[in-house]
Amino acid sequence: MPIRFGTSGWRAIIADEFTYRNVRRVTEAICSYLKEGSQNDRKTLIVGYDSRFMGEKFSEVAADIASRRGHRVLLCNHPTPTPTIAHAIRYENALGAINFTASHNPPEYQGIKFSTADGAPALPEITKRIEDLFELNLDGDDVSGGTVEEFDARPAYLADLETKIRFDAIAAAKGRYGSDPLWGTGRGYLDKILRGHGLEVETFHDWRDVTFGGMSPEPGERQMAELIAAVKSKTLTLGLATDGDGDRFGVVDSDGTLIQPNHLIAVLTDYLAESRGWTLGVARSVATSHLVDRVAASRGLKLYETPVGFKYIGELIIRDEIILGGEESAGLSIRGHYPEKDGILACLLAAEAVAVRGKSISAQLDEIYSRVGKLESGRIGVKLTDEVAKVLKEKLAREPDSIAGRKVEKINRLDGVKFFFADGSWMLMRPSGTEPLVRIYAESEDQRDLEVLLEQGRKYLLD
Repeated sequence: MPIRFGTSGWRAIIADEFTYRNVRRVTEAICSYLKEGSQNDRKTLIVGYDSRFMGEKFSEVAADIASRRGHRVLLCNHPTPTPTIAHAIRYENALGAINFTASHNPPEYQGIKFSTADGAPALPEITKRIEDLFELNLDGDDVSGGTVEEFDARPAYLADLETKIRFDAIAAAKGRYGSDPLWGTGRGYLDKILRGHGLEVETFHDWRDVTFGGMSPEPGERQMAELIAAVKSKTLTLGLATDGDGDRFGVVDSDGTLIQPNHLIAVLTDYLAESRGWTLGVARSVATSHLVDRVAASRGLKLYETPVGFKYIGELIIRDEIILGGEESAGLSIRGHYPEKDGILACLLAAEAVAVRGKSISAQLDEIYSRVGKLESGRIGVKLTDEVAKVLKEKLAREPDSIAGRKVEKINRLDGVKFFFADGSWMLMRPSGTEPLVRIYAESEDQRDLEVLLEQGRKYLLD
């Protein structure tokens, strides 16, 4: 059975498609790809894993294969966040990293993510080559000189964050925080660094649970219920959460409101332009709120739109063309950081913005609305059944004049199909790159109209 790298790696159900045999084959394919490259003078390869079932065992298999192919393997000695691994690639001048993670997927999933020497997720042309090499099912020749070394990537990563966040301002504001790593790799990061600056932090779900409490480890309202309740009952400044592999953020405002990722991206764009004086562009994925566009315009910043998948935003960070890039799925990074989503960084920037401005995230958002107007955005998922799969390609290829009576003014096919309507609203349909779903995204100036628009999108897809 072939494998396919989606938006952020290859993911499959443990003991079904995700087996030792396939792990060996994918690792051999990655090593074969690296051998084809022009960086053979660089032998270091990072191997890491998240807190999912069997992660450390799968990583040991990969490390053994890579070392027998001549690599110096730095094998993470505990579950490690994806952004921490991205930093380690650069810090150790490595060829790249093999990271066993399925990010926010349900607990029965595992995954392999390959990142290149710049710390970014591998681009499609690279993962396509790895898929092709997997099909060839080649066994490489053993090479002398390979080693496996135990490696702790956390200290250097935390030290790097000290240079990018204004911890002096956060400490001076004397806030009180809640931290929830959702049983994932974020354990010992947000709470450790904030306490190190003399701040009070209450931590939740700070132990490994391979079932993630029986839920998908994503920073949503259900998963963060305890944190939300604590913020309200204990009048905390913010509640801060990260997903299973630490690359996505969840932020709870002081009144217990769970801040939408779209909204935090807009607020932090505004804050960084103001506080850092940066004047480069801003990037968002095609599925992300156009509130970001309005904030960028109000600050005189160029707007870049990318396909879904942080690797595309990462390219702009590498070229130093943007001050911030974000996706509505709760991923962002900033200028001078790594070309990878970083939920830990995002949470700390939220804390910094609140501390420096002396205002809650919601209050900062209201100020943005007063300048540029309000937009309501949301998404739903439609299960990708055999029946839906049969009609999906045809439905997405259509160019309708209207949908449910809304006149279509423009169609964008950058990623999926995005309809722009005469009333200023829009709707995007695209297959998920990480789950068997078709995502429907929409945005309108009115919350009720947004709900109607999403339902119209569902009916358009299924009828």
